[in-house]
Amino acid sequence: MLITVTKSVDEGFSSLQAALDSIPLEYKEAVTIRIKPGIYEEKITVKQGTPPVLLLGEDTNSTIITWSDNAHTLGPDGEPLGTFKSGTLNVFAKHFTAENLTIRNTSGPGTGQAVAAFVDAGHAVFRRVRLLGDQDTLYTGQGKQYYNECYIEGDVDYIFGAATALFERCRLHNKRSRGYITAASTPEGASFGYVFLDCEITSSEGVSEVYLGRPWRPYAHVAFIRTVMDSSIIGEGWHNWGQPDREETSRYEEYGSSGPGANPEARAAWSRQLTPQEAAQYRVLSVLDGWHPEGY
Repeated sequence: MLITVTKSVDEGFSSLQAALDSIPLEYKEAVTIRIKPGIYEEKITVKQGTPPVLLLGEDTNSTIITWSDNAHTLGPDGEPLGTFKSGTLNVFAKHFTAENLTIRNTSGPGTGQAVAAFVDAGHAVFRRVRLLGDQDTLYTGQGKQYYNECYIEGDVDYIFGAATALFERCRLHNKRSRGYITAASTPEGASFGYVFLDCEITSSEGVSEVYLGRPWRPYAHVAFIRTVMDSSIIGEGWHNWGQPDREETSRYEEYGSSGPGANPEARAAWSRQLTPQEAAQYRVLSVLDGWHPEGY
């Protein structure tokens, strides 16, 4: 099934949510929703039970989904939405793919938690997607997730959650000094949390003392493999969130970091530099437990 969303009159759907809602409940085959260039000011939900869906944009500069809720925004019941309902894009389907588009939350800096994408899927793939926001830009809820050639920006905990997520050749952009890139809540016993392969970390002018991560939950796991890091990364690299006991249970790892922010000698003593043999285990099939996103 192919559905078109466009700003043109009398051609397809003008609303992405309306296009998603048009998929019959009994339909089980893959659906492609082609999103033509435009700025779509919508809060989007891909519901549970939706068949495998691909949101296919034209490119990241011309195809933009945007909204501005934050944790303090009042919902229909008059109560604050909270972090988990602040997302611009909210994915609850078992299989989901997005390509060639931008998803942003324009709530702005200092307004609190404001999610651009809340991904709570079974298997999710993002290729050439920009995720724009400030605090809590990307919430990886559960499942296996793959991000390829994506751009993700923010200031505090801007990649956070419990999912196993692999980021390959992505760019992470720090917007504020003394921020944190990741806040993983990896479940106890999970082999992998966040794995960054061949990525790049950049920052806005004057940004400094940014941490690679802090443990939202005790068993946080984050590994940076062959990542180019700019000077915004603080030497210590990792923060214990003021809870020293999490130094015993968190797994924070690096291998082959380069650039001004790569400083293995200065890293927190409770983090690890992987051996070449250990780093070799960090492959797509291994991290994603036998699932390969090719074809999704």
